[in-house]
Amino acid sequence: MIAIIDYGAGNIQSVYKALRHIGADCVVTRDYDEILGADGAVLPGVGAFGDCMENMESTGAKQAALDFIKTGKPFLGICLGLQLLFPESEENEGVNGLSVLNGKIKRIPSGEGLKIPHMGWNNIEILKHDGIFEGIENSPYVYFVHSYYLDADDKDIVSAQTEYGVIIDAAVSYKNVTATQFHPEKSGETGLRMLKNFVRMCE
Repeated sequence: MIAIIDYGAGNIQSVYKALRHIGADCVVTRDYDEILGADGAVLPGVGAFGDCMENMESTGAKQAALDFIKTGKPFLGICLGLQLLFPESEENEGVNGLSVLNGKIKRIPSGEGLKIPHMGWNNIEILKHDGIFEGIENSPYVYFVHSYYLDADDKDIVSAQTEYGVIIDAAVSYKNVTATQFHPEKSGETGLRMLKNFVRMCE
């Protein structure tokens, strides 16, 4: 069973529906014991960094996520769920993230012809063809919606990148933690394949 951590994020139902569509046994929950007992956990997220961290604190999701990661079982962060894994964000300076990984969450610089937020389909360069990217051909198109991006301190954890005015670390993988800036649940058959790979990692 996969636990989708519920702290009020807006894209929880789309993640749930995508996982159910591929036949995964999953539940949307904020119950600590249910999350810790799951075979895998997903941290979705849309909205502002500060608001989401406040919600994670108030619902108990912060401690549940941190303790789940310590179990070594597969953990997937999506969109803001990637950014929350890092210490802080330029979006809400002074707000502490989960600090599971090290890097900087920066605002995408506005440039000629670039609309912020970066919204729509963009191709990614896959750097690690394992985990959620197993069996996926390079340079697939995936769906993004974000104004802030990851610049990882340790590039060895970066599993995919894209370019939108700057080089964006679009996915990371370290031990049992995987996270994507893009939305696999909105990225068509390619995204569903990534979710299937994650489900298989949880089995």
